[in-house]
Amino acid sequence: MNDSSLPPKAISTRSSVIAAYAAGALQRKYPATVTRAAITALVDYIGVAVGAVDEAPVGPVRQVAQQWGAQGRARIFLGPLTTPALAALVNATMAHAMDYDDAHQMGAGHISCPCWSAAFAVGNETGATEAEMIAAFIAGFEVMARLGGGGPAGVGRNLHRRGLHPTAILGRIGAAVVASVLMRLDARQIEFALGVAATTAGGLIGSFGTHAKPFHGGKAAMDGILAAQLAANGFESSTRLLELEKGLFDSIIQDRKVEAPPLDFDARWEILRNGFKPYASCRATHASIQAARKLAAQITGRQIKRVRARVHPNAMVASGKLQPRTPLECKFSISFCIALGLRGYRVVATDFTESTFDDRTLHELLPLIEIEVVPDQPQYEAHLDVHLADGSALHADTEIVLGHADNPMSDEDFRGKFEGLVAPVLGMDCTAQLYALVNDFERTGNFGKVMALLERDPRKKAGA
Repeated sequence: MNDSSLPPKAISTRSSVIAAYAAGALQRKYPATVTRAAITALVDYIGVAVGAVDEAPVGPVRQVAQQWGAQGRARIFLGPLTTPALAALVNATMAHAMDYDDAHQMGAGHISCPCWSAAFAVGNETGATEAEMIAAFIAGFEVMARLGGGGPAGVGRNLHRRGLHPTAILGRIGAAVVASVLMRLDARQIEFALGVAATTAGGLIGSFGTHAKPFHGGKAAMDGILAAQLAANGFESSTRLLELEKGLFDSIIQDRKVEAPPLDFDARWEILRNGFKPYASCRATHASIQAARKLAAQITGRQIKRVRARVHPNAMVASGKLQPRTPLECKFSISFCIALGLRGYRVVATDFTESTFDDRTLHELLPLIEIEVVPDQPQYEAHLDVHLADGSALHADTEIVLGHADNPMSDEDFRGKFEGLVAPVLGMDCTAQLYALVNDFERTGNFGKVMALLERDPRKKAGA
């Protein structure tokens, strides 16, 4: 039979697959474990964002956003109302300012930063329900994780090795998905939004240790919302920029030595493989910090002659600043982070300050620390040998870093982190209320109550 008279069958593209998945987000039924994972990510996101209100990168971004004077119903955390794109710009910059936010363990970057920021900003503007915001966040997470995942051979790690920041590249797409879901765009409009997000993607590893790294997360959230708004208003873009040939990834990974994960949305939930940070530094330093902290008590008062750390390849790519010049650069110095651990620091947000940076015992250690990159070593492992002047040697291993899906932080860990970050800003009573509301975010009305608590900085006088 000759079927030439039949209309041609539509060819599925990666963008169309993602758009169809996103378009169905509000109708999808989510397992309780997946919803709980989204809320856990939200708890962590709110904690690191509020805790960063006074961080140096945040002030200029907040000031510029307010100088624009844009009108809208989206709330800048502890600040005024503005447009969704500007609110997301500020809030996502806050969330990434301390480099304390979650990180997808398969390489897609810091997902909650752009995706929850987009959900809150657009949710404010559109009057979305808590369930709708959770569904939108999950959709953005699953898309962003698949586009950038794959582990060492995948997209995100390849971006790192080529000097590009996965959160900046992929976060725009994740945020565009979140915004599109909450704006109820149809599949074709979502394809156009994805195209806009892809063509604006950018962000350089060379920015690590400067204000520009957290700005990557903020700009990704802002551009994702802008992409969805443009598509909603009839803007058209290429719908083939997420293809593996002649698209975004082929353009930035030009030797094609990458294993792009399949868009297998029915195979598993990537959100269950999210990773969280017990230490306020680049995730690539965490396994080494954990090993170093195991030895801190044993070396107190003893002279260290040499330290040898065996680390995964990405450690030197993302945290290779062996001679950091500022407290912010210290977060991206695996040697400085090892020194912090060996000297008994908890390596939390308050340990990356000028006073800690001036601790001479830390700088005395730096020349003694040798970093050996082990090509096939997983990112969640580290192995440390400390040789002492008395001829003895100590050894410590991190088999699976705390915060990995296979070694998760406890509820007590999350609450302690949240309180340690938020209480200095909001006070303990307000912090307890906020934690309870966010931790029960499924409950109708809790979003409004959360935003009421984040309406202004209680440390400042009214009108200031």
